[in-house]
Amino acid sequence: MVEDNEIKATVSPFAIREGEIKVFDGKDGYVSMNQIINRINIGHINDIHFAIMELVNEFEFITSRQLLQMLEWKHIDVGSQDKLNNKLEQLVKTKILTRYYFDSEDGKGIYRIYCLEKMGKYLLNSRGVECKWQPTDNTKPVPMIKKRLAGNQTLIAYLRKVKAFDSYTPKPALTAKQAGKVFKASGGSVKLTKNGKSLEFLFEVIRRENDWEKKLLDKMKLYKDFYENFQVGDSGYMSLPQLILICEDEKHMAETFKIIVMNNLEINNINLYFTTDLRQNEETLEKTLVEFKLDEETKKYKMENIAVKLLGI
Repeated sequence: MVEDNEIKATVSPFAIREGEIKVFDGKDGYVSMNQIINRINIGHINDIHFAIMELVNEFEFITSRQLLQMLEWKHIDVGSQDKLNNKLEQLVKTKILTRYYFDSEDGKGIYRIYCLEKMGKYLLNSRGVECKWQPTDNTKPVPMIKKRLAGNQTLIAYLRKVKAFDSYTPKPALTAKQAGKVFKASGGSVKLTKNGKSLEFLFEVIRRENDWEKKLLDKMKLYKDFYENFQVGDSGYMSLPQLILICEDEKHMAETFKIIVMNNLEINNINLYFTTDLRQNEETLEKTLVEFKLDEETKKYKMENIAVKLLGI
């Protein structure tokens, strides 16, 4: 597998492309549960296949490369990316998983996205694994899926590259008290622990989708509500988590910050940090975060890279 820091991409694979659509790449037809049980009995579907199903269930949408990285982190040996792809093909053919790719005028996307099918839910439930999947989950639009994939990439980067990494949550739920709404951080969260002290990072993924500015404002209002009315224990947090906005590229970070400032949605009791998809490919995440600071002389904001030793290897 090509290491992250060897990837030469200049545009994130999870950025929005104009006119992009999601294309079904799974299998049509009918597969009975008896056929699947027979494949389990003869060993064609084994514990590694179930580990794959559990990861797909946990993340909802995931690429094969992300699956391989997670399996390696869990010390589950699948041999190689090609061998994993063969197992994924088996799961797609038996309609346990299904598969999509993205297509636009620029051409097909270079990766496939995997998600659960009905048979996968039945099999996970049979093993006592909580699975809330429903068929409508697979109808989610391109921007929602790309937010999940960008969030996956960030969580995986932290668990692989940050020595202080403790745990992750793909879909943390928060409560905006005044609005009376429960909402989720689209990029997930990580808990970092060093010398007995813990810090949690929340990741919100911003994409240049239709009406993205309005969607950003709506989400930031919820975050402002959560942070500025925070009390110990709210949404399971014993202290304020650090919010990090994951943008498509360097320019997008500045665009996002400008919208927040112009609409007076800065959050008073935290420093707001930014990062991009491609920054997660760095060998170490120690210098991947950005903060916008006001220059007292020019009265203009400047983008500054900040070094966070806690994110070192």
